[in-house]
Amino acid sequence: MPRRSKTGLPSALPSREEVLAFIASQSGRVGKREITRHFGLHGADKAALKALLKDIVDEGLVARGRGKLSKHGALPPVVVVDIHARDAEGDLVASPAEWDEEEHGAAPTIVIAVPHRPRPGDPVPGVGDRALVRLSDGGAPSDDPRPVGRVMKVLERGRSRTIGVFRAVPGHGGRLLPIDKKNVGRELAIPEEATGDAKDGDLVAVDIVRTSRFGPPVAKVRERLGNLKSERAVSLIALEVHGIPHVFRADTLAEAEKAEPVSVGRREDWRKLPLVTIDPPDAKDHDDAVHAEPDPSDDNAGGFILTIAVADVAAYVRPGTALDREAAVRGNSVYFPDRVVPMLPERISNDLCSLKPHEDRPALACRVVIRADGRRKSHSFHRIMMRSAAKLAYAQAQAAVDGHPDETTDGLVEPILKPLWEAYAALKRARDDREPLDLDLPERKIVLKPDGTVDRVVVPERLEAHRLIEEMMILANVCAAETLEKHRTPCMYRIHDAPSMEKLLSLKEFLKTLDISLPKAALLRPSNFNQILARAKGTESAELVNQVVLRSQSQAQYDPENIGHFGLNLRRYAHFTSPIRRYADLIVHRGLIRALGFGQDGLTDGQAASLAEIAAEISAAERRAMAAERETIDRLIAAHLSERVGDVFGARISGMTRSGLFVKLDDTGADGFVPASTIGGDYYRYEEGLQALVGTRTGETWRLGDTVTVRLVEAAPVAGALRFELMSDGRSGLAPAGRGAHIGRKKRDDGFSDGRRARPGDKPSRPPWKKKGRK
Repeated sequence: MPRRSKTGLPSALPSREEVLAFIASQSGRVGKREITRHFGLHGADKAALKALLKDIVDEGLVARGRGKLSKHGALPPVVVVDIHARDAEGDLVASPAEWDEEEHGAAPTIVIAVPHRPRPGDPVPGVGDRALVRLSDGGAPSDDPRPVGRVMKVLERGRSRTIGVFRAVPGHGGRLLPIDKKNVGRELAIPEEATGDAKDGDLVAVDIVRTSRFGPPVAKVRERLGNLKSERAVSLIALEVHGIPHVFRADTLAEAEKAEPVSVGRREDWRKLPLVTIDPPDAKDHDDAVHAEPDPSDDNAGGFILTIAVADVAAYVRPGTALDREAAVRGNSVYFPDRVVPMLPERISNDLCSLKPHEDRPALACRVVIRADGRRKSHSFHRIMMRSAAKLAYAQAQAAVDGHPDETTDGLVEPILKPLWEAYAALKRARDDREPLDLDLPERKIVLKPDGTVDRVVVPERLEAHRLIEEMMILANVCAAETLEKHRTPCMYRIHDAPSMEKLLSLKEFLKTLDISLPKAALLRPSNFNQILARAKGTESAELVNQVVLRSQSQAQYDPENIGHFGLNLRRYAHFTSPIRRYADLIVHRGLIRALGFGQDGLTDGQAASLAEIAAEISAAERRAMAAERETIDRLIAAHLSERVGDVFGARISGMTRSGLFVKLDDTGADGFVPASTIGGDYYRYEEGLQALVGTRTGETWRLGDTVTVRLVEAAPVAGALRFELMSDGRSGLAPAGRGAHIGRKKRDDGFSDGRRARPGDKPSRPPWKKKGRK
């Protein structure tokens, strides 16, 4: 008998299986509206569908992203892939360039559809290429369940080459030292006749020409990329490994040099408004300036008028030009301790578009009126000509407000800085009411010596000046997104999805060990995480909880489809404030120019139609830059510590797997690995819910966040790898682990003849690798 609704008509409400099948069949996210339309629901059925959707979200069967649903681990319709092989049928196969295996499991295999007769100009991919593909709805031929991707653009060619450092062996050619942490100790042999023009210390690309069951693989030098002795070597490795463009094309440079300063023309003249830039002391480009003043309006007592002016890069970088094409490929500037790889040539980034003090500069300005409680009353955008009144550093501005002005800030405190700080106090009230995610994880900064080696590692103080600029930038970004939506203009959103069900379940199990509960996934807000962080604050578990909460979060990215920003607790958000260093911001600027009729250099129809592809490319470029920056810091720290092999350090356990523990040193923040074979005097089981290794016999336990003492056993600067040995005991008191995946080793030998435990600063009586049986 068919189900009936309250109207007495047969109910069209689909089953759970039908709803899940429909969601899985869609290439992107879907909402209740799409599901209602697909199944022809109406009236009371809509309420029943809402309850059904809530159930399947709570059970973790689908992922929710601000009102939209998708199958867990589903691929977006446009994705960047690495083509790595051909299958048995000869088809090219690929995998996503970025994939979270911890969250979604093994990466899916994508079949690349290549036309038998490609037309002139069509992209022709090959093994080793990185490409942008659009996924089709159907499967591969012969009912193959694998998704099919059609190549839209080949982004990089020949990613299959192996890169390493050439070490000459007189009379025998040389060998290649790997730069991948996973391959430390696995060298390649390079015969005399295959070294090309490579010299000792060169960073080279090689082809593997022969492998053998006995002896190392044999390789041939294909290309010399630079010499580690004569160039800024550490960042050069990251640039080559990740394929980051770092040399501007000749036509791009020529176009930049020909650029002329923009005149006032039809712009609003705001040169008398005393805007100021507040940046890090070593900043070379200044793309945003701020100003605040009390609102004189009678109906806004205690309110302020804020101005956030951002360099008008769109006036110099027009769609389809050489500058634009290269900026799109780079996606963003990349920041290393020893160099910056800019998105735009210096003529644009450090000169024409840098808001230098007392010089005329074109800008897009966001004028925002806020109430005394920090909430927005109104906002508007303007295309202006401005003149910065001063260039300030964060600490310099903070010192002036705190009563210690210098020659530059002495005359700025009352008219400019105090109104800014008063406006920030109002913005902070609105921020506290909004309750964005508030993690407390200090960031370390590497300070280099003149020769490019590490001098020291510092943790810069977090000042009110930093928070002031941050809140004003967030405010302008929200205003940009809302303005584009209001004018129905395509927008490049900065989205951040809610945590996945898999990560939340893992977090929930971990928090149980600290007697902290986690609300249901459907009810989670950033404020819930802040309550967890507040409970842990001041305890020995504080840093541990911050790290685990951070790992539970999704990764932010760019997308023309808005799902909101979970971490900031904002319904709509777009990057507007840094067009010098982020292509996404330039797209938003062009959108505003188009929406508000500011000129002919706005977003084109072609770019508007390609925002999904652009979003995929620049999101991949952002992740590429983050990986390169992180690996460069690892290599610098490994080189810095390479002369301290055998020393003992204080550290914390920062991660763990069945193969061992990851540790972070207290003084430098350096990351390293402790192999499972060197841990304790027991056999250990990895307890994922506890985030711990637990001894099966003794119950001795090593947990994420534990304070430990470690000895540095090996440093591989080229790979950025550090290997440590635990010198302290684990915690006791937990019951021995049951049956499961066991990890163990022989009884530890600390290298101290008197049997005492090592402490930071101690050195062993003899190097650990000199002991009998130690390799």
